Amino acid sequence: MTVTNCTRASRFILVGLPSALGMERVMYASVFLLYLLCLMGNGLIIIMVSLDRNLQKPMYFFLSNLSLIDIGHTTAFIPKLLVNYISASNSICFYCCVIQLCFYFLFGVTEFFIITLISLDRYLAICHPLRYTTIMTSGVCLNLAITAWFVGFSSILCQVIMIANLPYCASNIIDHFFCDVGPVLQIAGGDIDVIEALGFLVTMLVVMSSLLFTLISYLLIIFTILRMPSTTSQQRAFSTCASHLIVVCIFYGSVFFVYLRPTVKNSSFGVIKSVSVVNAIVAPVLNPFIYTIRNNEVKEAVCKALTCAHTHFAHGHTIRACI
Repeated sequence: MTVTNCTRASRFILVGLPSALGMERVMYASVFLLYLLCLMGNGLIIIMVSLDRNLQKPMYFFLSNLSLIDIGHTTAFIPKLLVNYISASNSICFYCCVIQLCFYFLFGVTEFFIITLISLDRYLAICHPLRYTTIMTSGVCLNLAITAWFVGFSSILCQVIMIANLPYCASNIIDHFFCDVGPVLQIAGGDIDVIEALGFLVTMLVVMSSLLFTLISYLLIIFTILRMPSTTSQQRAFSTCASHLIVVCIFYGSVFFVYLRPTVKNSSFGVIKSVSVVNAIVAPVLNPFIYTIRNNEVKEAVCKALTCAHTHFAHGHTIRACI
């Protein structure tokens, strides 16, 4: 039903994080700590890849893109969430809500493509090692990353514009801790069927195509690893793939649960909010640790940077010069 002659709500009220009674402070303190860990872990990867020549390879280039996405993904809503808690106000202006929704989904959709590019890079490195350096040149990697960001932006632009132009008259209370598309559409007036159908179509195309490509890449990688004569090479390759597959399972699993549903009008977001915590807060924190915890190149780069930092303070050298 189309709503006419109504005054659109200028501010929305966010219900907030799911938490047990009396545990609100613990919950928000945990979110603040996780956000700091996200900034430090992902920021460290970006700095290391930028400074250390040994890490200026396709895998780490895509990994630094993933780290940038994770920082943007969490920054899109966590600072506002924490400010609202400190000020004891859960309100957000209409246009701030639209901008938050836009950036959250820009980073979210682009992450699918970057994870797919990481799986492509690993497939070429392990299955076609002799052709790897000629295929994955710096120019190719840059073009692939730009394409991922562009397609991610294009995928969400139309839906965000349509959501921004809906009337919001019946209610201004969003049953979530940020402006997620489902809870926002739940309080929207007008006809949302087209927006829901478009969102479901984009989600299916982006999620399913990237998941299928990623799984095929890792299946081919596993078959190649099993044919390796060296046990040490097998263990090293399996270790790398296992960490990547953990990221895939966490990310895709939570996205399937939260976003692949036919309608939002009669949906309950109680459980969905809890799963969103994993997708929106926990996963961006875990990504840098999962991808690098067994990576000797990153460990060596961090140790070298720490040594250079000590030298910098002791002798006035620059860290870039040391690295």
